[in-house]
Amino acid sequence: MTSTSTPTRIATPLPPPDRRRPGVVLRLAQWSAHHRALALIGWFLFVAAVFVGGQLAGTRVLTETETGVGESGRADRVVAAAAFPSRPTENVLVQARAGTLSPAAASAVTTELTTRLSALRQVAQVESAVPSADGRSLLVPVVLDVHGATGDAASDAADAALPAVLAATAQVAAQHPDLRVEQFGNASVRASLGTQADRDFTRAEQLSLPVTLVILLLTFGALIAAGVPVVLAISAVATAIGLSALVSHLVPVMDLLSSVILLIGMAVGVDYSLFYVRRAREERARGLDRTSAIEVAAETSGRAVVVSGAAVAIAMCGLLLSGDATFQSMAIGTMLVVAVAVLGSLIALPAMLAALGDSIERPRVPFVHRLARGHGQGRFWPATMRVVLRRPLVSLVLAGLSMVALALPALGMRTGEAGLDSMSRSIPIIATYDRLTAAFPQESDAHTVVVHGTSRLDPAALQAALRRLVVDARATGRYTGLDTVQATVSPDGRTALIDLPVPGDVNSATAEQSLSVLRHDLVPTLEASLPGATVLVTGSTASASDFGSSMRAHLPWVIAFVLALTFVVLVISFRSVVVAATALVLNLLSVGAAYGLLVLVFQHGFAAGLLGVSSTGVIIDWLPLFLFVVLFGLSMDYHVFVVSRIREAHDSGLPTRLAVAEGVTRSAGVVTSAAAVMVAVFSIFGTLSMLEFKQLGVGLAAAVLIDATVVRAVLLPAAMTLLGRHNWWLPAFLDRRLPQRAH
Repeated sequence: MTSTSTPTRIATPLPPPDRRRPGVVLRLAQWSAHHRALALIGWFLFVAAVFVGGQLAGTRVLTETETGVGESGRADRVVAAAAFPSRPTENVLVQARAGTLSPAAASAVTTELTTRLSALRQVAQVESAVPSADGRSLLVPVVLDVHGATGDAASDAADAALPAVLAATAQVAAQHPDLRVEQFGNASVRASLGTQADRDFTRAEQLSLPVTLVILLLTFGALIAAGVPVVLAISAVATAIGLSALVSHLVPVMDLLSSVILLIGMAVGVDYSLFYVRRAREERARGLDRTSAIEVAAETSGRAVVVSGAAVAIAMCGLLLSGDATFQSMAIGTMLVVAVAVLGSLIALPAMLAALGDSIERPRVPFVHRLARGHGQGRFWPATMRVVLRRPLVSLVLAGLSMVALALPALGMRTGEAGLDSMSRSIPIIATYDRLTAAFPQESDAHTVVVHGTSRLDPAALQAALRRLVVDARATGRYTGLDTVQATVSPDGRTALIDLPVPGDVNSATAEQSLSVLRHDLVPTLEASLPGATVLVTGSTASASDFGSSMRAHLPWVIAFVLALTFVVLVISFRSVVVAATALVLNLLSVGAAYGLLVLVFQHGFAAGLLGVSSTGVIIDWLPLFLFVVLFGLSMDYHVFVVSRIREAHDSGLPTRLAVAEGVTRSAGVVTSAAAVMVAVFSIFGTLSMLEFKQLGVGLAAAVLIDATVVRAVLLPAAMTLLGRHNWWLPAFLDRRLPQRAH
């Protein structure tokens, strides 16, 4: 017991010099340190060239037809190929701010809207005003002029026409302050949400940099030392954004990929540099000269960075097996930023450390610098280790059960699409959407039935089939607003579209049940009445359902791939089957706990008010898989770094219990700081208006916090202490084949 009471007083001796040829990481560090000017100039020229090249080349973004999966994806591609004439329509909603809408006011505002909007060259037609059932609202449809364009070209033309139409609507609204005159449509939604997203991400960028810098200042106690990881992280993000733009011309990417790159890049970029810089400063404080300190940092933290980066990249490779183009673009962007962050840590960082020398300790932050020189051990972590290592089995069982309990709510996870109903009600156009759908329920989302024939559809047979469909749909009692349902036929006569209004929110159980009835009961009858035709169903609810089915089908393959390859990388890196297996189990616990927390907050509303988020009843459908691979990769940061310090202490001759105590306490400061940076950056993203980024930010922040505390401080040391010498077990056949560990 006395051997674990003062773990911080044990000085780990440096391992004996390795007479074999140094590894790649050390050779890169030595080259970089000796050719610092060339390394730094070359690095920043590379960053600038790639970023500028990416901006000049532009980014090819995935279209809606390229992202669809399952039946709805096939239907979307059929519709796109049919080249339906595009009639992008904006709706102007007119309501009295108080009381009812008088006939005189309705007539006056309708006349003014029609006059102003019809005069615009961007408007093809202003249709007759439609009163609501209760007579309190008026809807004026405005068809935008897209000059005969279809598909994505029509959307681009509508976006270009929108500003003039919005301006005219705003002028009318200003002249009728007693009325609410608001515009809503696909183009205005894209513009409004795009503006909101730009505003959100600008704020996130503005907050993440100073918050990260403050945490690093507290970590290092010196401005230059704190700035080095930030500079490397920013350079990694800029390079990855440029590379992703260039790659997009081969593989199209999602429109929010730059935001994902920023989110992941700032986290891993700072972490990797932080591990390296902290170890170099630690070795300098122990008396090594500048070059030797950089070499030790390269052999220890540099190697851990490579292993961690490989683990993240392998985890993200799993997304390539998802069968979804959006996930595949996320994988590409994340792998690029991780690879660049690792490369920068190996090539540019040693040159920076060599060039700065002792200047990295300046300018010093009073008082903080003196505390930082203690390398963050303090009293908390040694005290924690005494408790955990005194009763490792009890600690393991209690912490493990708490993680399992936190993960249990994930068994009831419901996934859904990030539709307008899941957006923040503080966004003006979403409030307009609420008022419009309340007054005109028929304007809500719809299931779109796509009828496609090998030849022209018979108009009479199509109309008869449509009447039968409406009768059958009305008989189910699951649809409303069926009186206005009609078929829209493509110019070649081979494809027809029929919209059936979705009852309730697109993610609701009611909408899902109506989709099931449509696909399993109504569509077969419709298809039987139209020989030679294929009938498919698309729409928001159908897309979400098909996406969920696709994820469930691909998820086992993704998980198996990530687990298998991560296991192989860890076995090779640590020459231990047990260490690799322990890492997988602990990471799965961490991911499960993050899932459970997301379900508690966003699905059941637990502590939602405290966290400043709203409960929507669903988890965004793409999050579980993306979170799994990201968290599995990121959690390796701490695990690899801590286990590397434990292995280092063990190789120097310490018994397992003391090596665990030494490794955890020696790495405590840097891991705590790295976790604080990640939690801060992810939490900022949790404050954004878009629900998917709220959930992503909260999920990542919670998982990192759990991983850096419960997993690292309790589960990992307790498990390794109980396993003792078995931690380093490697079968004989692998021992003969794997390369020996370099010191």
